[in-house]
Amino acid sequence: MQNIILIFDIFVFIFGVCIGSFLNCFIYRLEEGKTLKGRSFCPSCKHELSWLDLFPIFSFLFLRGKCRYCNKKISIQYPLVEIATGVLFVLVSSFFSPISTVFLFYITAVLVIIFVYDLKHFIIPDKVLLPAIIITFIYQLVFNFKLVPNLIIASLIASGFFLLIFLISRGKWMGFGDVKLAVIMGLVLGLPNVLTALFLAFFFGAIIGVILMVFERKSLKSEIPFGPFLIMGTFIAMLFGSQIIQWYLNFFQI
Repeated sequence: MQNIILIFDIFVFIFGVCIGSFLNCFIYRLEEGKTLKGRSFCPSCKHELSWLDLFPIFSFLFLRGKCRYCNKKISIQYPLVEIATGVLFVLVSSFFSPISTVFLFYITAVLVIIFVYDLKHFIIPDKVLLPAIIITFIYQLVFNFKLVPNLIIASLIASGFFLLIFLISRGKWMGFGDVKLAVIMGLVLGLPNVLTALFLAFFFGAIIGVILMVFERKSLKSEIPFGPFLIMGTFIAMLFGSQIIQWYLNFFQI
């Protein structure tokens, strides 16, 4: 049985890595305003890539992180996104039912795109986020109808909290993209897990912010994208939210 599970996990990881490779392509073309039509090419020299250049992870290692044609460095983003997507797919498939897993594969892909895009450009793209909100709401209506009121309340609490920050600061402390991201967080996580995700996001954000200031990479007035922290909190709450809440209750003996 363990061997079957291991083989299945390996298959899911490979599948996730391949999806991660596609996400890299999607992110780049979204940045450049290009469609997904046409063959893949080097971002530096624009030379079309052969099938030998397109093996996820292995091509990067084989080419030593450089383009075969122009010898320019390939961003470390490419293998990191591929590996991260593979690992997340394995975790999702291990924690959820088959139907939920297929849906959460899609959500994982969406959140990976938003994570990278916001980290690089301080923007959460509506082209990715808004369709995901609609698809998530429809999915929950069809497969988790009884939970829909809980999910809507979770979305209103999470997005309302960020909307309040956005309005008070006039967009200086929090972007409106984070408000929309909180909507999908609520629809995916529900209560009380969305609260766990928010807590973890602020916790990780504070730690990273302090580390960056210590190493003089950022100041108190520096802009730091918050979307990646929200996404980190979402994944952790999605996979381990119940355990974290139970640990918290036990710790304080509530």
